[in-house]
Amino acid sequence: MKRRWIITVSFLISILMLSACNSSKETSSNGKKSDIVKIAGIFSSSGGAAPLGEPELETLKMLVNNQNKEGGIDGKKIELITYDDKSDQNEAVLAMKKAVTRDKVSAVIGGTISGNALAMLPLAEQNKVPFFAVASSYQIYQKDDGSSREWIYKVAPDDRHAVEKLLQYLKSKGIKKVAWLNVANSFGTGAHTEFKKMAPDYGVEPVIEDEFEVTVKDAKPMLTRVKKANPEAIIVWGTVQESSVVIKNIHELGIELPILGSHAIGSEQLIALAGDVANDVVFPGGKLLVADQLKDSDPQKELLLKYIKMYEEKYNKGVSLYGAHVWDSFYMLVKAVEAKGADPKVIRDYVENDLGEYVGLYGIFNINKKNHNGLTADTSLVMIRIKEGKWAFEE
Repeated sequence: MKRRWIITVSFLISILMLSACNSSKETSSNGKKSDIVKIAGIFSSSGGAAPLGEPELETLKMLVNNQNKEGGIDGKKIELITYDDKSDQNEAVLAMKKAVTRDKVSAVIGGTISGNALAMLPLAEQNKVPFFAVASSYQIYQKDDGSSREWIYKVAPDDRHAVEKLLQYLKSKGIKKVAWLNVANSFGTGAHTEFKKMAPDYGVEPVIEDEFEVTVKDAKPMLTRVKKANPEAIIVWGTVQESSVVIKNIHELGIELPILGSHAIGSEQLIALAGDVANDVVFPGGKLLVADQLKDSDPQKELLLKYIKMYEEKYNKGVSLYGAHVWDSFYMLVKAVEAKGADPKVIRDYVENDLGEYVGLYGIFNINKKNHNGLTADTSLVMIRIKEGKWAFEE
């Protein structure tokens, strides 16, 4: 009898131990185990948006590596899984599906361009995984009724913030009649919509509105029409690659007018692609580009200079504003995991309810339940002019 009892107890103990082992393995696979935090980075590190996606990917790899060297997040090692969406919406959706259903990550950072981020977000919502989007369209985090999407945070300024900053500048310079030219995708058309809404409030009138393709090679036919419309300035609303083509064509046609760009051209690759004709282009951008020109009292200056030093020493090239979006996303995530753990829901809840005022690279955030972006035009952007191939504050 005693022998039978011992065998029974031993059998039960074995079952319990096996169950615990399986439970441990399951927990490990979805990134919630106490000693691991699994995150995904999904960026356009190749294709047309590579000038944006490359510094994003590089920044995330650098930050994860540094954090792990320092012991991880509250003793939890970070496991980083990265995907290249190749600047393609279908690839972005496939990558997001893998991240949230197969990899079982605790959070996703990415969505380099607005179209890709918009395509990715339904999967994050359906699978209840926090998505820190780095693109600019306000529709990424905001529903049609004005409320914020529950599982989506967006760390880049809204396109409307950038448009507002640009309109403030035009008004201060007494410029009233402009040509509005935007890239024919969600980034460009979203900003165009905001421009049409806000321009009358600043006394600005578009004498011509047109668009160009992401793959534009020659914008001269469009710019010939612009010249005939006789604007006082030309707004070129695109990202690095296509904007550089349009800017070069403006100069090739001998059009001598102020050129204003979007907040998406703040990369040294624009200067490399456009050359000397990029000089005197003015655009709304983050303080990162002019960090050394900030007053010592600026609350962001020390952080900005730290990132510049880290990135330039690691990659031997200048920083990009796009890397700043990743820095802000990553450290919001770090603060959440330190405070509450790596479960997706507690990360989401912490950022919405407990993050408070957050001083980041791209601005000072005040995220709350109603606003999953937390930036304004004046807390995230300054006007910048390209002078002799360098960035300079524009008064």
